[in-house]
Amino acid sequence: MIRKSGADYAYIMETFGPFLAFIRLWIAFIRLWIECMIVRPCSQAIVALTFSVYVMKPFFPACDPPDDAARLLAVCCICVLTFINCYDVKWATRVQDVFTYAKLLALFVIIAAGIYQLIQGKTEHFSFINTKTEVTSLALSFYSGLFAYNGWNYLNFIIEELKDPVRNLPLAIGISCTLVTVVYTFTNVAFYTTLSPAEVLGSEAVAVSFANRIFGAFAWTIPVFVALSTFGAVNGILLTSSRLFYSGAMHGQMPELLTMIQTKRMTPAPAVLVMALLSMLYLTSSDIFALINYVGFATWLSIGVSVLCLPWLRWKQPNLERPIKVNLIWPTLYLLATIFVTAVPMIASPVETGIGVLMILTSIPVYVVFIMWKDKPLWFVKGSAGITATLQRLLVVVGKSKTTHL
Repeated sequence: MIRKSGADYAYIMETFGPFLAFIRLWIAFIRLWIECMIVRPCSQAIVALTFSVYVMKPFFPACDPPDDAARLLAVCCICVLTFINCYDVKWATRVQDVFTYAKLLALFVIIAAGIYQLIQGKTEHFSFINTKTEVTSLALSFYSGLFAYNGWNYLNFIIEELKDPVRNLPLAIGISCTLVTVVYTFTNVAFYTTLSPAEVLGSEAVAVSFANRIFGAFAWTIPVFVALSTFGAVNGILLTSSRLFYSGAMHGQMPELLTMIQTKRMTPAPAVLVMALLSMLYLTSSDIFALINYVGFATWLSIGVSVLCLPWLRWKQPNLERPIKVNLIWPTLYLLATIFVTAVPMIASPVETGIGVLMILTSIPVYVVFIMWKDKPLWFVKGSAGITATLQRLLVVVGKSKTTHL
């Protein structure tokens, strides 16, 4: 129904109309802030750290890789992909294609090995011994579990570029979510044919531990494939995030610089660089589970608000054309689940949740100064314009309307 790039952000902007202009802008800005400043860069930092651990693990088979070295390698990964995405969009898409195939190949090899183990009767680790049954533990487990599926809503970010979205959007989402669910489930089943729950939890790189038990001399192939997979995942986050920055900037809720592209390479260099810098900032922490808890709370709170748009519009604007009409039972269930996975962790993990809340609250002074404050003094306006002009010259970027004449 809403065919604008920006996905959740665009839906919130459209839903809370002129009669609630301030609320609309505030909620949409919060959603944009969470996605741009927390979810995307933090997710990228997590995946880059995973990449570095899998690259280094074969060199440290009996212990964990050095923490500082892992973070430095993660920074190198982000910097290389930042260069690629700033230099040539075609290079970035080729990297994405190649490394996606590497990801699927690695997963199918693990699944095939797991099937073989199941045929051999290796089922002793399929038990619920020592399972934590507290509601708080269950809620926190959703953060780690759902993080694996993070990206299920990313296709909506490029809906303006999608051919026949009424047909292709639900088809693509249905196929991809089903494929990911089946592949990830069978991959976990494969792990438990060989590793105990304690070994899975205690391993820094589960696929490496699994490969060392199963593949013998060829065990090195799995960490290589997983490293390739995570390398491609970092590239995918960089590739898609530029659309979100662009959409927010076009609505006047992000700096104008983020709507600009490099004059020779025609790439969204400012948006890519901002993403890279924010991701490296999050790499000051190497605790992947803490990072997942930060991003989990922010993600599910903000997506819950965007899902609220569906019943809200059904109530407020029932006569709008709806090419795809969803039964209200699904958003209702989703909103109930959102309340569960955001409220309960406040008790189970107050420190990480508190940091997540503080990250969201950092949007308040930014919103007040740069958006709500209309009558800015001349020195402020000139200063902002001067900074933009300096960065334009430094990055050699111009607005989209000007690039059409180059």
